[in-house]
Amino acid sequence: MTQLNPLKSNQFWLLGIATGLTTLHFTLVSRSNNNNLFSASLLFGCVVLGLLWMKRDKITWHSSPLSSSLAGLLIAGILFKSTNVVDDDVFLPLFPLMSGLALALLASGFKGLKQYNQEWLLLGFIAVPWRQLVYPVLNLSLLTAKFASGFLWLLGFEVKREGVIVSLPTGSIEVYNGCAGLKLMVQLLGIALIFLVLVPTGLKQKVLLPIFAVFIGFVINGMRVALMAVLVALSEQEAFAYWHLGQGSLLFSLIAVLIFGLVCHKVAGGKYPYFL
Repeated sequence: MTQLNPLKSNQFWLLGIATGLTTLHFTLVSRSNNNNLFSASLLFGCVVLGLLWMKRDKITWHSSPLSSSLAGLLIAGILFKSTNVVDDDVFLPLFPLMSGLALALLASGFKGLKQYNQEWLLLGFIAVPWRQLVYPVLNLSLLTAKFASGFLWLLGFEVKREGVIVSLPTGSIEVYNGCAGLKLMVQLLGIALIFLVLVPTGLKQKVLLPIFAVFIGFVINGMRVALMAVLVALSEQEAFAYWHLGQGSLLFSLIAVLIFGLVCHKVAGGKYPYFL
């Protein structure tokens, strides 16, 4: 019992520090109005907590003065930077990974970091500055415009395309990068990563599932762009606003997630009903 009490005390301290850092992160993200980061942090955070809970009896609790000192510096840096954060600060997506590293160093030291490989993978996905660096560089506007115009042509519409402008006889739309579906593709890619972490799969599934995630996100968003082109041609401005930035855009995201969920259920062979 005398050996157990210090360990329990350290675990309570870690829990308190983790709770404080988590609360601070969500407070900062909510103030930044980055809803995608908020929902992703919540989802991935719950998965990380679940993974830690499942391996709680196998975790090696062994730190050192050096690892604890580095963890303290990381936490101090996080707290200092948190006093001056702007909306699109790359620090916000890095926050969970930095916090996780500090907590792992406090709990298990340098040698114990490898036992959190799955958690590093998930936190690393959040840490990618998609909004700040990836979205502005990766432009899929032209590809989305080509898909939307081809989809409308298959449906029998008289459609023309000039660059990123999709035109019908009575109206046209311009496909900007923000409407190219990158956010939806990244969302499904994150779900694919969670699935691959939680469910045992072979190499083929590990390669194909992320590809399916990106493909489904692109196709569903391309259909949404085609619908908006039709609504503009019909002069349905209220309907266009609904499907562009309103609740209608969320419905397409839901459809994409449901379709990808069925793919995951098929890959799992029906053994994991929570992926239905």
